[in-house]
Amino acid sequence: MIQLYDITKVYPGGIKALDNITISFNRGEFIFLVGPSGAGKSTLTKLIYREELPTSGQVVFNGRNVTRMRQREVPYLRRKIGMVFQDFRLLPQKTVFENVAFALEITGASSRKIAKAVPEALELVSLAQKAGAFPEHLSGGEQQRVSVARAIVNNPDMIIADEPTGNLDPETSRELMKLFLDINQQGATIIMVTHAWDIVDAMKKRVVELAGGRVVRDEEKGTYHP
Repeated sequence: MIQLYDITKVYPGGIKALDNITISFNRGEFIFLVGPSGAGKSTLTKLIYREELPTSGQVVFNGRNVTRMRQREVPYLRRKIGMVFQDFRLLPQKTVFENVAFALEITGASSRKIAKAVPEALELVSLAQKAGAFPEHLSGGEQQRVSVARAIVNNPDMIIADEPTGNLDPETSRELMKLFLDINQQGATIIMVTHAWDIVDAMKKRVVELAGGRVVRDEEKGTYHP
């Protein structure tokens, strides 16, 4: 599904975030990206959905070379990838329904599709009853579930989650991970950047560890620490 070949990313000032990485992620996998801050985890995910381009190397998604895509093709790539962030990134002036609908509106979806898809996504994350609420009236866990609904409403092939439990308490984090597991079992590939060692250890999924911009460990049914 995703292949990264000989990827190097150097930022201005000579800071090397990724150093000659080659790795593949398969359809339907659940992958944890772990490692210290500055290891290159977030940079790697940004290359997949083309928020950034590598200094050298290739990123291939579903057979398409992401690095060679024309700018007008990028939105079509991102329809296939749902994003979940630590800080939720909800629009405060929009209701829960409108926040989720926005992910469809920017792709040019019809009002009929929006009216059908948004309630289905909210039902999946158990927030159908909060459709008319604004983000300020939601708990942190509810806000993160809205962001998950927004990520899945386009029925993406993949979800990239960057520290999704970072602002949540342990119980809410466990509930969120059950939701991610359900989404994964329905066929979506999930790549999750995390420092939550307890979650990684409990779930026993594929663990890819980065350090110094390189892959230093890649284990099936891995744990946070080797």
